[in-house]
Amino acid sequence: LQIIPNMESGGAEKSVIEITAALTGTGARSLLASGPGRLIPAFEAAGGHWFPMKAGTKNPIRLVLNAFRLARLIRRENVKLIHARSRAPAWSALMAARMTGIAFVTTNHGAHSYKGRLKRLYNSVMARGDMVIANSQYTAGRLRHYHQVDEARLKVVPRGVDLAAYDPEKIDLQRLFALREAWGLQASPARIVLLPARLSPRKGHETAIEAAGLLPEDLLKQIVILFIGAAQGRNDQTRRIAQAIESAGLSGHIHLAGHCADMAAAYALADLVLVPSTEPEAFGRVAAEAQMMGVPVIASDLGAVSETVLAPPDVAEEQRTGWRVPAGDTAALAQAMEAALSLGEKEREALAARGKNHIGKHFSLSRMTEGTLAVYDELLGSDLAGRAGADTAKG
Repeated sequence: LQIIPNMESGGAEKSVIEITAALTGTGARSLLASGPGRLIPAFEAAGGHWFPMKAGTKNPIRLVLNAFRLARLIRRENVKLIHARSRAPAWSALMAARMTGIAFVTTNHGAHSYKGRLKRLYNSVMARGDMVIANSQYTAGRLRHYHQVDEARLKVVPRGVDLAAYDPEKIDLQRLFALREAWGLQASPARIVLLPARLSPRKGHETAIEAAGLLPEDLLKQIVILFIGAAQGRNDQTRRIAQAIESAGLSGHIHLAGHCADMAAAYALADLVLVPSTEPEAFGRVAAEAQMMGVPVIASDLGAVSETVLAPPDVAEEQRTGWRVPAGDTAALAQAMEAALSLGEKEREALAARGKNHIGKHFSLSRMTEGTLAVYDELLGSDLAGRAGADTAKG
């Protein structure tokens, strides 16, 4: 049984679906307790069983009530393990696991703030699992530092990219035409720069706007920058971003494109992908997916980005897979954008090959699913990972 606040969008939510597909492929049952969201149909298509619950509540009384609801569900459905992917529902899951005596697993998907004792206590639930999964070495380091999680319980299982889904050779022209039409770019010769992220202040949209304003005029005329991502109720932030674009005089170059359901096709159309986050990313799926698609990436040098995007001075120039720039440094971002968009064909092909190799070798979906199932096996004495690996080998 996995539990998460809702299934609207995001990396943790996609991981719910990916683990469900892996579980059902082994013959196991995969249940989900969560609020609604646009990804519920995909979860059910993967073979999962959804139990609606207001799992995102932070109200202490409701957390306890949810714990009793979960305990009843666990007993009724003969659940053997509960896996929490977010802090508020993790408290209910922890209580339910202790009531029923089943295994409790957490996956830490975010780089949470630790300002104040109450925040540290609230975050601590993600370190209380019988097994604690970190989605990057960066996240694991924070768990060790703030919660002193012992190594026997801590497992690093990086998020994974579906290598088959993010293969540029498998993106047909119809998908590309459909996206160009949706974006109003049918006849546009412009080069496409993507910033795929929900419209949150921490994702660096304003930084990208300011950096675009610093680009040489002749380069700016060649590009269109698309902010792809749902507002998720952040109407004030959406207005701020729209106003910033207008104030910078960039309305003809930067557009709010909304949610995109076909990110592989979006990357296939892109000439450059930006990840200008102003706060650390616990992993950063966008940077990994874009590299797998052979697209140049520029990311803020925060959090786990150094694990997914290789760049000097950590590696030699000829080993670069993308660019890392200081967070919030608009001049550095503009300079990197100019460098990336000025690559010759051979340079771009070499960069793409290095990126694909790095992501394919270290951050594949099969490594993530088998690593997660291996954690389940350690607690349950099962062989889910072995069965999943056999299925992958057959495929």
